[in-house]
Parts: sequence; structure tokens; C-alpha cells
Amino acid sequence: MQSYKTKGTCSSRIDFDIEDGKVTHVKFIGGCSGNTQGVARLVEGMSKEEAITRLEGIRCGAKSTSCPDQLAKALKQAQ
Repeated sequence: MQSYKTKGTCSSRIDFDIEDGKVTHVKFIGGCSGNTQGVARLVEGMSKEEAITRLEGIRCGAKSTSCPDQLAKALKQAQ
């Protein structure tokens, strides 16, 4: 399990795994429960690269980032 401390969002951390290049076991700590659960389920089994492409750059209101964007950042840093 990998953990990423988020910056600039309501969620404080994202836990996830990458197995055979696929994103698995995504769990946001904090944030808007319905939205973060939805994002987590949508990326389940998606390739790391595809998830990054789809999520990177999404903004939340006037913020320069969002929970999906933070997940993209986490995946970019992942081993």
C-alpha cells in the first residue's frame, strides 16, 4: 500500500496500490465522501497512465487542484 499526503484539497491523504501497472485499492482519507468514493471506483483496474491522463489538471472550484488531480500526482510519484 502506498500513501500520498495531499495538498490543497479537503482530503488529507490517498492510499492506493499499483499491481501489474493497474491502479487498485484507492481510498481517500477525508474529502467529499461520495465524490472520492466515485473516483476511487472509477479508476479501479485502470492503467496508471490512463488514470493520470484522465485526472490530471482537474480543478475544484477556484482551487488550483482537486482530489482527482491529487490522485494523478500520487500516481506519477508511485513506484
